Amino acid sequence: MATKEYEFERLAVEQIKGARERICAELSKVIIGQQDVIEHLLIAVLSGGHCLVTGAPGLAKTLLVKSLAELFHLKFQRIQFTPDLMPADITGTEILQQTDHERKMVFVKGPVFANIILADEINRTPPKTQAALLEAMQEHQVTASGVCHQLSEPFFVFATQNPIEMEGTYPLPEAQLDRFMFNVLIDYLPEDDEVAVVRQTTTVDPEPIKQVFSGDDLLRFHDVVRKVPIAEDVVRYAVRIAAASRPGPDNNRDFVNEWITWGAGLRASQYMVLGAKARALLHGRNHVKFSDIRALAKPVLRHRVLINYRAEAEGVVIEDLVARLLISVKEDATK
Repeated sequence: MATKEYEFERLAVEQIKGARERICAELSKVIIGQQDVIEHLLIAVLSGGHCLVTGAPGLAKTLLVKSLAELFHLKFQRIQFTPDLMPADITGTEILQQTDHERKMVFVKGPVFANIILADEINRTPPKTQAALLEAMQEHQVTASGVCHQLSEPFFVFATQNPIEMEGTYPLPEAQLDRFMFNVLIDYLPEDDEVAVVRQTTTVDPEPIKQVFSGDDLLRFHDVVRKVPIAEDVVRYAVRIAAASRPGPDNNRDFVNEWITWGAGLRASQYMVLGAKARALLHGRNHVKFSDIRALAKPVLRHRVLINYRAEAEGVVIEDLVARLLISVKEDATK
């Protein structure tokens, strides 16, 4: 039995190793560039995590997430978040249904009952509606009238935010932000890539994306990723990075106490380690390196570390702070 399980895991590891090139080849049919963004989203999918995607309009956020769903043959639903959206519009509601013999309440499932949810412009809806996703993201279930309805597995939420227009928006509370594994930034492409996008989108329709894996394969990958070995020193490195972001009398980093209001919690180090395991497999390794942790520090920390007004006044951005954290923790780790 143990031999069969080992062989099963070995084949899954080999599949993940070869998945990167196949997935990138399929995505290149519709997506130009954005290699770091694609890798981060793919790591989140292999790890079973949710993603917050931040970028200006027209940068193919919806297309990228929908293409990921097609790669794994997963049911995709896009929910446009607006100020008048109600929680029942997401989770579903009970309606009175007439049968031949009686009337009874029947639960009608909402769009959250899919495998990949694109919560478009999630910060444009009030907190009550935002909170409707919390139970789904954490427990993978929806409760209506005291009855729990399980969501289909695998289940992911990819939420987008527009960083330009801030009027009429409702910032996500820290408790909900912490549920997202990564905050992925999508920026404008270099000129050559942008020219390629314009050429590709103004000619014939692109070739359809082919399925690479199934949802069942993805669930198996989740188990395999968690079994990747990692040295205690690397785990401690991730924990030290998260702890270094927390201001307080015990933190001897002056820039942290001066510019940071609130640091990263325990989920930050958990997601850095879990994501690093998936990244190691994607890069053809069966073990995690310090470089895997460093590569994922920014997407993990950028929505968990809150800077204060002093940092904003001095033009300090979270990217710079995370870079300084990595330098300081690296020096500590060598002592």
